[in-house]
Amino acid sequence: MNENIMVLSDGRQLGYSVYGDQEGIPLFLFHGTPGSRVWFTEDDMIAKELGICLIATDRPGYGLSDTKHNLKLLDYAEDMEELAKHLKFGKFSVLGVSGGGAFAAAVTFALPSKIDICILVGTATPFKNGKPPKTMSKENRLAFYLTNHFPFLLKLIEKSKKKIIDQKPELYIENLKKGGSYLSDWDNKMLLKDDVLENGVLHSKEAYRQGVDGVIDESKLLTKDWGFKVEGLTRPVIIWHGEKDTFSPVVEVKNMSKVIPNVQTHYLEEGGHFLTESEEVWKSILVNFKESIFMS
Repeated sequence: MNENIMVLSDGRQLGYSVYGDQEGIPLFLFHGTPGSRVWFTEDDMIAKELGICLIATDRPGYGLSDTKHNLKLLDYAEDMEELAKHLKFGKFSVLGVSGGGAFAAAVTFALPSKIDICILVGTATPFKNGKPPKTMSKENRLAFYLTNHFPFLLKLIEKSKKKIIDQKPELYIENLKKGGSYLSDWDNKMLLKDDVLENGVLHSKEAYRQGVDGVIDESKLLTKDWGFKVEGLTRPVIIWHGEKDTFSPVVEVKNMSKVIPNVQTHYLEEGGHFLTESEEVWKSILVNFKESIFMS
């Protein structure tokens, strides 16, 4: 498995994986909630062919990265600045998926002189008064409700999931294949692809490597005020989002995009939440990123 660890200035460990062209254009990847640095079972040939270096990180409490107590979104910028210095990158870009989008936006806000481009894919959006939008699927809204009001119940659910992933991965795969009525057709089809499922198990196993506290803490964090306004993002932002996304409703993303000063949007009419799992969409994202880098 692609494993790298650096020790941060405060003594915490930070886990990361490197894919693609290791001498290429640096693009940091921020996983969803929960998630891990494991984005590919081996390597990403699309990134390698395009000359892009992908650096996927484990956020605090996930995979190989130590927990940071009382973590705030903007705190992650300090970790990424240290990692970039460690890897000898003067400037870099960030790509956040789902919950990782909030962290990508935070790093971009905090480090405008270091960031070239911020890419948000199926991104989370700020909650109003700590509550998820009513247009979000009720299953996802329930998870956020449990996070704030009955965290012990969510912890039991997450522990049960971890146990199945660790002890009966084949059962976990079968459960994923069943999909769900709350998912878009796009997402249900993605969950029938063997390569997506194989990588999903590895990705999730690493996410829960230390236990379930990471996802509980981060889910609660995402319901809070982000600590900055997206109106303050001064670097170019590129949004990719599915019109049929039930986890992060497109209407909220479109509203958010209206106040971002320098934004480029790509809305996929039949797209769901799992956009990076589509090889065609992933290639489009990376090709567009490379073109945007050369134009910026």
